[in-house]
Amino acid sequence: MNDISIQTLLIGLLILLLVSGFFSIAETSMMAVNRYRLRHLVSLGNRGAILASGLLDRTDRLLGVVLLGNNFVNSLSAGLFTVIMFRTLGENEWALWVGSAGVTFFILVFSEITPKIIGATYPERIALASAYVLTPLLRVVYPVVWFVNLFVQAILWTLRLKAKQEAEHTLTPQELRALVLEGGHYIPQKHRSILVNLFDLEQVTVDDVMTPRGQVEALDLDAPPEQLLAEIATCYHTRLVAYRGELNNVVGILHVRRALSLVRQGIDDSADVEALLAQPYFVPAGTALFTQLTHFQEQRERIGLIVNEYGDLQGLVTLEDILEELVGEFTTTAPGRGDTFARSEDGSVLVEASATLRSLNRKLGLKLPLDGPKTLNGLIVDYLRDLPEPGTTVKIAGYPLEVVQTQERAIRSVRVYPQVDAAAADIALERSG
Repeated sequence: MNDISIQTLLIGLLILLLVSGFFSIAETSMMAVNRYRLRHLVSLGNRGAILASGLLDRTDRLLGVVLLGNNFVNSLSAGLFTVIMFRTLGENEWALWVGSAGVTFFILVFSEITPKIIGATYPERIALASAYVLTPLLRVVYPVVWFVNLFVQAILWTLRLKAKQEAEHTLTPQELRALVLEGGHYIPQKHRSILVNLFDLEQVTVDDVMTPRGQVEALDLDAPPEQLLAEIATCYHTRLVAYRGELNNVVGILHVRRALSLVRQGIDDSADVEALLAQPYFVPAGTALFTQLTHFQEQRERIGLIVNEYGDLQGLVTLEDILEELVGEFTTTAPGRGDTFARSEDGSVLVEASATLRSLNRKLGLKLPLDGPKTLNGLIVDYLRDLPEPGTTVKIAGYPLEVVQTQERAIRSVRVYPQVDAAAADIALERSG
């Protein structure tokens, strides 16, 4: 080697550092590449993706060829740099220390840190390109890789560890939700909102979106014919719950369009209406929205009556209610639903107490608790354990809530003030107290 010039040795060292850098950048990009994006490219027939996927199916072989090449080249680099130092500074301990420090510095900067940062920054682009080199290289050095892996497998067996031949990459619903939220400009905001709402359908139940029993528009078949006719002619909905005597005694569901002939011809008695009724469809309280959406599809129903464990009617849920949980409101609001509100100049909002907490949180950007009562009226009454007088103010979840109007056994309207810090809220409550 004494016949080889220092310039040639330096060129050889540079080539070895570049080769080592290739193995480093390939290793990092292969480990950092998005596996789901890779599978998509494989389905499109991308040749580089197919090769990269084949390498990643056996990570022990992939790491074997990468680390074998990297360590072999680094060893050659260290020896070559030591020779250069001996030729330059003489064969002494000082030259050995300088050589060791120098080759470590160059390997770290040019063959390890820089390539790995680049590989982590552009994993897909580099992984697909490097697969064209690593695949044939693995075929050439496979006997060596296989021999080395024998010792690796023996060590893993001694430690009672079992290496998986194929990496399993699965996502939990929470991880998938986070990916959707971080989709950025790849997924439009509206689409992200729908996807996130879809994930929530398993956590939300029919109780959260139902029309409460007190707001269900229903038809009492025991009423006089003229009253039945007036209610059918002036009803807001396309379907009405029909009952006898009291709401728990449901007889069926009336499709108003089928009763248009009765509006023209008149009603002799309730039997004319009862002949047009469809069988009621009952839904157990607490059913998850996604489950109920599936049941609506299977049963070909659009409306369900929610009953508790005792068979008492709790409310009503429609296919529209579930769809609005996904895409937001897309129809006009029925009278008496409690979904309307009025903003004031001071930032407060006057809302109907019958409004559901989920709708208030969604429409007004609030964070009222959802793990208890479903309506604002129920939340305040449950918190105070009593029906408050008008003018009473209470702070729940940091929001001052002022009872504006009550009627009989329920709160009718509430003024919701913006969320304030605890000290300011306490002062406001003392003044209103």
